[in-house]
Amino acid sequence: MNNENTFSYTYSAKENQEVLNIRKKYLPQEESKLDELKRLDNLVQSSGIMEALCAGIGGALIFGLGMCLAMEVIGHMIWLGVILGLAGSAGMLFAYPVYRRFFIKAKNRYVPRILQLTEELSNDL
Repeated sequence: MNNENTFSYTYSAKENQEVLNIRKKYLPQEESKLDELKRLDNLVQSSGIMEALCAGIGGALIFGLGMCLAMEVIGHMIWLGVILGLAGSAGMLFAYPVYRRFFIKAKNRYVPRILQLTEELSNDL
């Protein structure tokens, strides 16, 4: 007796790779040491930027309001314009120290782990 009721189907290499890529997206991801090192380095490098931008932009807006008042564009309060202009200047000058403070704080927090990872990765090479 010859059995003719068999069915076989195979994926092409391109389709098989696509299926594996989709499957890989849904598997639990483990972070490699190099990925962790890159993530920590990026975290340290980008820390403090948002806070410094807020301080600088806020200071610039207050400075601009003070300039408008001092030049009597939106009112006749020169003395208030000068005070706001000085306060805005202080806010803009304060932006860099804010950045440095957050940067150094993040750097000190992550230095031990970054050094440990660089040591482990350099020994693996």
